[in-house]
Amino acid sequence: MINPIKFIIECSFGSKPRIAESQPIRPVELKADPYRLAETIPFFLVASIEVGNTTTKCILTATNMKDGHTRLVNKKVKMTRNVRKPKPDERIFGTTLSGVSLTRESISELVRDTLVEAHDDVNLDIRTDLDFVVRSTGVVAGFSSPHEIGEFIKALADGCLIAGIPPKKMVPAMSIDNIPAKFRNHTLIDKVIFTGAVGGVLPPLGSTGIEIVANEMEGELSTAGIKEGAKWTGVDFRNPVFSMDFGTTLKGRISNDETPYARTIANICGYAGAIPDAVIKGTGLVDKRYGAALDLYSNNKEIMIWLTKSSIIKKYADAINSLISIEIVPDDRDRYGSVPVDPRAAKDIDVTLIGCDVGMNGSLMPRLTDIGAEIYSKHGLKTMFAALDLVSAMMVERLVKLSIDNEIISEKTSIGLTGRAAITGCKPYLILKAIEKLGLYKETKTG
Repeated sequence: MINPIKFIIECSFGSKPRIAESQPIRPVELKADPYRLAETIPFFLVASIEVGNTTTKCILTATNMKDGHTRLVNKKVKMTRNVRKPKPDERIFGTTLSGVSLTRESISELVRDTLVEAHDDVNLDIRTDLDFVVRSTGVVAGFSSPHEIGEFIKALADGCLIAGIPPKKMVPAMSIDNIPAKFRNHTLIDKVIFTGAVGGVLPPLGSTGIEIVANEMEGELSTAGIKEGAKWTGVDFRNPVFSMDFGTTLKGRISNDETPYARTIANICGYAGAIPDAVIKGTGLVDKRYGAALDLYSNNKEIMIWLTKSSIIKKYADAINSLISIEIVPDDRDRYGSVPVDPRAAKDIDVTLIGCDVGMNGSLMPRLTDIGAEIYSKHGLKTMFAALDLVSAMMVERLVKLSIDNEIISEKTSIGLTGRAAITGCKPYLILKAIEKLGLYKETKTG
């Protein structure tokens, strides 16, 4: 049982997780000073466009090439379910986790519109001001064939092209001659060899990683993103690390401490934000098929609800947690939590697959919806969100404990989390307490 008074005091005055807040920069600061009144600092402007199962995002960042810090220029977020419906002459090549039909043309238009709006909002020219674009997707975690994945990747590229982004800004520079003159004094491209490492971590040895788990590259990007965010927190988030991304699907990786680049020794996959989404659908306040927890979420930490409902919150969190499986992915599974996997291939290259499922590929999701209906009808929305906060902490605790028990992580391993189902509400505080309880660290470094 959680002591509600102790919980409220600790949330307010106790040790806190290190949370990276996006540091903004005004677009005017990115423009060259025509009068040369101040030192000219080149900024590398990047657009990251991602089409996920729940949201489609374009995040504009500017990296100061002098101090290496990355700042937020703008962020545009849309609900993926609002992508336009397929036209009669278009071929549907896949769906999101909730069943939204996708065509190459509809995805490319969604990408185009999101990119253009993100730049227009801050009066930046997508053709001249942008230096690079990164494309990614979480939707392919549930796809069934390489052809479907290929179509989606092409759709992302199409969207960038029709938005006006030149092809040369969609691929990395391979020599110093391909780098704009203003950045050449800040590159080490002539002194390093690209080995495939991203964020200081090599993908699973002998493969791109996709062969063993469909969303390995998402875990790769999450790890790199957490490492970048850690620069603003004072946390030394160097290898070995355990990164967890609690988006709609679960992704992440565990690295070892080899140098100069660490090796991926484990991947995680399955359901994450899809779990609270299933619970929320029981309220009847969101669409039964496409509804998400984000539809009802408000960024208020409802701490006081624990004073009156702590035992009820714990009861329902336990009920939800009992339907969630977190384990080493069995050898006989070709999907786990809807994500295509190949556990035998993973074992051959000494990579551990850790999965999170609800029944068999979500077969018990309707039971989560029933629990959600009961919580909402008897105790209301605040109690429901508090219970979901606790569920996320329980999931993280189970993931970390499983990794400890299988000797995949140690006290040298830094743990970082991102994604809506891990960093909203009271989740960060509950997660920190859950990790501390496991006794992995002699001293937990918090902020």
